[in-house]
Amino acid sequence: MSAEETETEEELFEEEESDEEEAEEIEEEVEEKEEEKPAPEEKKEEEEKIVEERIYTVPLGRAWIGPRKKHSPRAMRLLRGFIMRHMKTDEDSVRITNKVNEKIWGRGIEKPPRKIRIRATRDTEGIVTIRLAEGD
Repeated sequence: MSAEETETEEELFEEEESDEEEAEEIEEEVEEKEEEKPAPEEKKEEEEKIVEERIYTVPLGRAWIGPRKKHSPRAMRLLRGFIMRHMKTDEDSVRITNKVNEKIWGRGIEKPPRKIRIRATRDTEGIVTIRLAEGD
């Protein structure tokens, strides 16, 4: 081997070592960032702020009256109206979760369920959140 070849091999070896060191440093930084993150606090808001909770079976059969392509949108309006009437709140303070939305729209725009069992919770700010009842 010539002197030039040994020098290039040494340079390559040094580059590989530096790459490995950089990778280790990056891994350490990622681990530190993961440690800094607080533990996910599930249902923290739900447990602290619930003022009132009710379970209803909402009849949506009236959504089937009218044009086929408007059944599911009408079912959503019926659900919102039912909750406004029974929880004595206004339209702006009613929140429908994605799972309830998916349950109503699950079979498409033409065939929403005839009834749906939901859990309505009111928090301290007066916001009513509509969730699916357990077991559904």
